[in-house]
Amino acid sequence: MDAVVKFTSQSQGRDRIFRATQYACALSIYLLRNKIERKELLAKLKSLEAAMSAGRKLFRLGNTINSIEAAKRTMQLSDRVLCLCLTAANMTRALYFVCDNALWARNVGLIRDINKERWSLNASRCYFASLVMNLSRDLYVILQLMSQKARDQHFRQKMDVHLNENPEVAGVVIPQLDAFLFLLLEILKSHPAVALDTLKNVCDLFIPLDKLGIYQSNAGVVGFCGLISSLIGIVTLAQPKFKIKP
Repeated sequence: MDAVVKFTSQSQGRDRIFRATQYACALSIYLLRNKIERKELLAKLKSLEAAMSAGRKLFRLGNTINSIEAAKRTMQLSDRVLCLCLTAANMTRALYFVCDNALWARNVGLIRDINKERWSLNASRCYFASLVMNLSRDLYVILQLMSQKARDQHFRQKMDVHLNENPEVAGVVIPQLDAFLFLLLEILKSHPAVALDTLKNVCDLFIPLDKLGIYQSNAGVVGFCGLISSLIGIVTLAQPKFKIKP
């Protein structure tokens, strides 16, 4: 119970619960869209989804400053690739929050003379850029880990045993590809924080891709990916050992 109280007392914790609820509603609405007898339930789900979205916008007020401070910290990283990826991710995320806050202000009537569609599109562009940079960091970390693992003598022996135990694979799969996939899976299994962060960012990517029209999916795919991403976010916040560092 103490863990639950601690989690919900954080603004990030409440935001992730709201986000998971929002995308669970979106997925449910898509799955029930043709159920005429569920018309009343659909109306309630749509109302709840809108309420969760509005609540999250309120929670995100001030996140621009947090992202700028995070960018200042990542600029001090000695690894130049991580420095570039994470600083760019944090700065574009800060721009996303600026757009998001402006849209919130318009929705509540504090600002009226802005183009909602244009600002929403700009927010999606910034969110997309931030996710691309985060995925670039994930890819870089995975390649670094694979390079280190490949030099390990014990692992090389394990890989040779794996390849020799499956000679029939050679006729179907290129041996080098099989070795690469074996190494990749070993890295992801031994580094769950990296695997979870990569999966989370891939799932999140479908949201701006759909909004920007780069890759048109549907509300069901967006809802499912958003829900998976939100659940991973809850896990990494509740269990810091599953959060990728830096």
